[in-house]
Amino acid sequence: MKQLRIPAVYMRGGTSKGVFFLKEDLPADPMERERVLLRVIGSPDRYGKQTDGMGGATSSTSKIVILSKSARPDSDVDYLFGQVAIDKPAIDWTGNCGNLSTAVGPFAIEAGLLGAPADGTAVVRIWQTNIRKRIISHVPMQAGEVQELGGFELDGVAFPAAEVRLEFLEPAEGGALFPTGRRLDRLDVPGVGQIEATLIDAGNPTIFVDAATLGLKGTELQGDINGDKKMLGLAEAVRSHGAVAMGLTRTAAEATEKRPGTPKLAFVAKPAPYTASDGKTVEPAAIDMLARIFSMGVLHHAMTGTGAVAIAAAAAIPGTLVHRVAPAGKDGRVRFGHPSGVLAVGAEACEEAGAWAIKKVMMSRSARRLMEGWVRVPA
Repeated sequence: MKQLRIPAVYMRGGTSKGVFFLKEDLPADPMERERVLLRVIGSPDRYGKQTDGMGGATSSTSKIVILSKSARPDSDVDYLFGQVAIDKPAIDWTGNCGNLSTAVGPFAIEAGLLGAPADGTAVVRIWQTNIRKRIISHVPMQAGEVQELGGFELDGVAFPAAEVRLEFLEPAEGGALFPTGRRLDRLDVPGVGQIEATLIDAGNPTIFVDAATLGLKGTELQGDINGDKKMLGLAEAVRSHGAVAMGLTRTAAEATEKRPGTPKLAFVAKPAPYTASDGKTVEPAAIDMLARIFSMGVLHHAMTGTGAVAIAAAAAIPGTLVHRVAPAGKDGRVRFGHPSGVLAVGAEACEEAGAWAIKKVMMSRSARRLMEGWVRVPA
């Protein structure tokens, strides 16, 4: 039996990794395409390792990106993201990956999807097709190529690289920033009771709760939570019932089975000292708040890019749970401590006719090509 040979690039974007494809190189039939992509990543893997594929057996490294030229006058490229389940034959196409959004601009330039200056900064206008939002990527260029190496350091990534600046434009455009119409809700979760939560749709649909609501402090690392089945079950119960309240699914069971990627569940707390996953001490003076997020059923090792977008948006708007813990500064910026260290994000918010709107959220990440060539897939 021969194997398919498909052009692909393996890229890091922010604190995630994924396999990048041009749309034209994949099967046109959606079902066949999904079968191929699952096999590329190595899912489903009953051992949970994705040994026979490109996946890294974590939510941060089990990802697919598909790019093509955009027909939209306000965009250069269309960007489709797939979050691949590890132990199930499923790809969640409902959300975006903010971290891999960083790699979209560099990949698009190198793939010839748009022109770029030989030196300086290339501006790549991205249409995120999953959530139908626009992203502007500012990609450094040097001697006619994307500049990937540099001195920008990102907590959660071991080596420095070149800085890529991202702007997530009007992250709630075309939909309600607060799907319930309220900045603070009370969710009735069986086995938990009534809890306060902010349900916001910015970057990705996200549910924010106080760390104490889950019996946590906000300083936890992956090892403190991901082996605790009871805690993970509690988190999923809150997430799935929040999905129903946001109108994303009809039932909590449907959210668990069919929509594991979104909404995300995050918990926040006031600043406190903790030791990050690399052994570095994070002092309270260095942050405005503590933040952790669950992704695909487990605690994320750092912070999802779209989680950072949601944090920035919620911190900028009075009345949200996040704003109550850490209101954004006058410049719209907020610094938060995550399991791998510290991240700063900013948002431009305004109140129009009694309703709040987010004009854009800004953050910096880095990206790098790890390998390029072809992936092999059993026919």
